[in-house]
Amino acid sequence: EVHLVESGGGLVQAGESLRLSCRASGFLNNNYAVAWFRWAPGKEREGISCISNRDGETFVDESVKTRFTISTDIARNTVNLQMNSLKSEDTAIYYCAADPQIPFCPATRDGSNVERLNPVFRSWGLGTQVTVSS
Repeated sequence: EVHLVESGGGLVQAGESLRLSCRASGFLNNNYAVAWFRWAPGKEREGISCISNRDGETFVDESVKTRFTISTDIARNTVNLQMNSLKSEDTAIYYCAADPQIPFCPATRDGSNVERLNPVFRSWGLGTQVTVSS
């Protein structure tokens, strides 16, 4: 059974940084992608970033591309999301997601021709709260 556990959230000031981690267990091999989503009150869930442990392919949403970086530590079964220059609008619960049947990041273009990450993963963590005060 797949388990995902997020850590690293907290309360920071605008302009500061945080690094979130997602530790995965229950996978039989490295043929899976791990994604980060966030959900703020009153807003829709957003797909933020994704990395494939199979080939290293990454996806970072346009809205955070200049500030967020995703990386993987396969030996520790951990995916990290480095978030710099945080803004108040980054305040949300951040969830990691993965699925043994999804080896690559499932991104498709929306009606505005912008690539978006699809929330098609079957396993999700419980989330970690990120609060950015301005």
